Amino acid sequence: MIDLAHPRDLLMIGAIFGLAAFAWAGWAQEAPPKGLIFRLVLAGLTVAGLCLMIPSILTVIGSWSDSSALTTGSSAFTLYLIVFWAEVIIGAVASFFLIRTGQAEIVAPLILAIVGVHFFALAVVFGQPVLHLAGVLLTLIAVLAFVLPRETAAPSFWCGILGAPVFLVIGLWCLLAGRSASAAG
Repeated sequence: MIDLAHPRDLLMIGAIFGLAAFAWAGWAQEAPPKGLIFRLVLAGLTVAGLCLMIPSILTVIGSWSDSSALTTGSSAFTLYLIVFWAEVIIGAVASFFLIRTGQAEIVAPLILAIVGVHFFALAVVFGQPVLHLAGVLLTLIAVLAFVLPRETAAPSFWCGILGAPVFLVIGLWCLLAGRSASAAG
């Protein structure tokens, strides 16, 4: 499920997924259910995101000269840029229209769905099947967040409380695999 050919990429996935967990747990605090427990869980997920991101960044800095699936001018790099900018443009335009039409609560599941779907392309770019798993889980969570009762909590809450653990587990898995592969290589 994890290709060890490019440990630096795995370490970067750990860093980016730590940041994503931090961001989604933060966004989830927009309108959680009443009760201190939900705020504490979200705070824990936020701190866990930082705890994953910081060592991942420090480790990737130390291995920056290692190989990567992304090399400037390669077809993988071109595909990465296309996917990234398509995701940004689609997310921005769709969010703008949702907000303008009074449907701002749908922005979080929309963005999470875009993030989930984009992992399918990135799995190919990086040669990392684990990103397919992230894509499936996050896309399903986005759909679930859209249909769960809004009287209980905002869709952003569902995206964060369910999505942040996915980012944390897969990010930690990639960090540990990347560290192990770097040490062995």
